[in-house]
Amino acid sequence: MEDLLLPVLLLLLGFSGPWGQGQEPEGPSEALPEESPGEEVPKEDGILVLSHHNLSLALQEHPALMVEFYAPWCGHCKALAPEYSKAAALLAAESAAVTLAKVDGPAEPELTKEFGVVGYPTLKFFQNGNRTDPEEYVGPKKAEDIAEWLRRRVGSSATRLEDEEGVQALIAKQDVVVIGFFQDLQAEDVATFLALAKDALDITFGVTDQPQLFQKFGLTKDTVVLFKKFDEGRADFPVDKDTGLDLADLSRFLITHSMHLVTEFNMQTSPKIFAAKILNHLLLFVNQTLAQHRELLTDFREAAPPFRGQVLFVMVDVAADNGHVLNYFGLKAEEAPTLRLINIETTKKYAPTDVVPITAASVAAFCQAVLHGEVKPYLLSQEIPPDWDQRPVKTLVGKNFEQVAFDETKNVFVKFYAPWCSHCKEMAPAWEALAEKYRDREDIVIAELDATANELEAFSVHGYPTLKFFPAGPDRKVIEYKSTRDLETFSKFLDSGGDLPEEPKEPTVSIPEIKANSTVGSKEEL
Repeated sequence: MEDLLLPVLLLLLGFSGPWGQGQEPEGPSEALPEESPGEEVPKEDGILVLSHHNLSLALQEHPALMVEFYAPWCGHCKALAPEYSKAAALLAAESAAVTLAKVDGPAEPELTKEFGVVGYPTLKFFQNGNRTDPEEYVGPKKAEDIAEWLRRRVGSSATRLEDEEGVQALIAKQDVVVIGFFQDLQAEDVATFLALAKDALDITFGVTDQPQLFQKFGLTKDTVVLFKKFDEGRADFPVDKDTGLDLADLSRFLITHSMHLVTEFNMQTSPKIFAAKILNHLLLFVNQTLAQHRELLTDFREAAPPFRGQVLFVMVDVAADNGHVLNYFGLKAEEAPTLRLINIETTKKYAPTDVVPITAASVAAFCQAVLHGEVKPYLLSQEIPPDWDQRPVKTLVGKNFEQVAFDETKNVFVKFYAPWCSHCKEMAPAWEALAEKYRDREDIVIAELDATANELEAFSVHGYPTLKFFPAGPDRKVIEYKSTRDLETFSKFLDSGGDLPEEPKEPTVSIPEIKANSTVGSKEEL
């Protein structure tokens, strides 16, 4: 069940994904030409090929129309293409009343502008010929997910259940099944429930109003019940009679209780881990190839129930491809077994202060100590290189940052970068040239700090590259550079003492949560 998480839940809980954003295509809007009578919309691999000439015709002929805006050069679009065609084939085989189409965005600037396309691929769903308010698809880019999302829009998002046999058959289908027990299926709460079910693609939903089913499952009032084939087996969400069914609260409930008490971190589970809206994550690092390490999971799981909804318990196998997670916490595989707790809102990390065996009691005690503010967070820092100040670009780490950046006699310009960041690599020559230009200036220091391996108490870095200027003086002033990244503009900025009119920002890569791989984003910039 550890699958990609429900987009609607993320939206309701205020999440926005780390997807790259592109700039809006330019160009004046024009009146769209009328289609010729009898014109036929072309197809490729079961997908309608649309343009500003035939979109209106397609909307008239297909009451349920999904349109992909793509770019021929876009890598994500190329990866989506076979999945999109497969989704079309799945729906066609079922005779589903929905059609898939595509638009070459760069070739159709009028349409990309009309529909606010700012990145590729973008998928929009049109119903009943309405082109003014299409619904954007933000779910997983897999054929079955796309098809299921569309099925739930042209059909029912929950199975109507009339008897116990139907309930048991539905529960048997998946690891997690959610059934709404409502005494009146015309009530507003039912509409709320079905609206949520439309987007919760990794959960199967049912709904019933049958009194015998209320009795069978021990219910006396409207209740949403989550059945699962692990942990407690069942979790109930009673509907408040006075306030009704709260969509955000129900979303949070489903996220929390659809997860295992202990979730193994991997490519499949990482999206759900970060979508859970549980700010504290407790990680147990173990080597799954060692029996004595595997035995620790029993105690780890035993400690978890009292913290459900407050602390998410995660197991990280150091013998798997999780080196990036170890690096993020400043750990080495040989340090396992060990615990770390992180608050993903503040990114503060905590380690046990005492070396004690990992038991249910010690795990619970560590959690309580962190939650009660009894453990101080730790900061990552590399060791100071012996030659840190020998090159034109000085190398800063956590341990020497304060001393260098806030030197009252120096004007210090620092690049905070990530080794894998393409934008950082692109600006590297200009940064080196800047350092070379000012290498004889005793009052100017050009430096860089790997922000993936070093953390600072003074502030956090939220994107790569980030450029900050620390002017000389006692007031610890910090100026963020937001202009063009070239030697000429850098030089003007330094020569003016950090004063430069702000220009449009150059692109940065936002810092992602710890994913199971290093890929950032699912859209490419226009």
